[in-house]
Amino acid sequence: MSPVDRTGARARTDVHNGAIMPTDARCLVEADDSSPTVRLTGILDPAEVEAVRDALLARLWQRPGLLLVDLSGVRIPDPLARDALDEVCRAVADWPAAELLLDPDGPPPDAPPEPLDAELSPVVEAAREARVLVAAGCARWGLPELTEPACLAVTEMVNNVVAHAVTPMTLRLAPRGGALHLAVRDHSAGRPAYGGPVPVDSVGGRGLLLIDTVARRWGSTALPDGKVVWCVLYAEDEAPFHN
Repeated sequence: MSPVDRTGARARTDVHNGAIMPTDARCLVEADDSSPTVRLTGILDPAEVEAVRDALLARLWQRPGLLLVDLSGVRIPDPLARDALDEVCRAVADWPAAELLLDPDGPPPDAPPEPLDAELSPVVEAAREARVLVAAGCARWGLPELTEPACLAVTEMVNNVVAHAVTPMTLRLAPRGGALHLAVRDHSAGRPAYGGPVPVDSVGGRGLLLIDTVARRWGSTALPDGKVVWCVLYAEDEAPFHN
């Protein structure tokens, strides 16, 4: 593969034969800007898994859509290393406009719909900008019943970045079937932790509770330089409130 995509490269990562892995790695991730396929070559053992994971996740966030991972050129002697690759697929399953397939057979599936993105600063006004984008997306994709719950969820996701991560962030949303997938990517390693309902006299602490209430699923994925916090809302879950 020709031009190198350096997505996910760490400080010690250099271009090496068109790869985006550390130059001393036994397993290389070869990527081409013109193709949705990346190719693993060499030997993937448990010591290399974290760097491969980081490269795949960073690539998929920077270039949403379908990512095909060709394993024909890599040897995986330890089953735990293959299990770790499967875990990467599960980690991105609910990201907006993201699909990662390992060693696919046959023709590739249709690419996910194009997402809507916004770059936001960690300021109070960011939540309002996020709600405008979410409302526009729900209208575009025929999901008007999700406008209100999705705006609640994205407000809390963005406000968490403003209050805790204090870094620039990227908001991404896309439909899939009758669901809306939302994600906010920031540059802080701190992961959200939901401790359940808070006391009624508590001040604050209800952000994740609100997300948990309106979304069927939510979670976070660590990246080399931050994280992605995501949630999935289903139109059918709102049907009882719109009859």
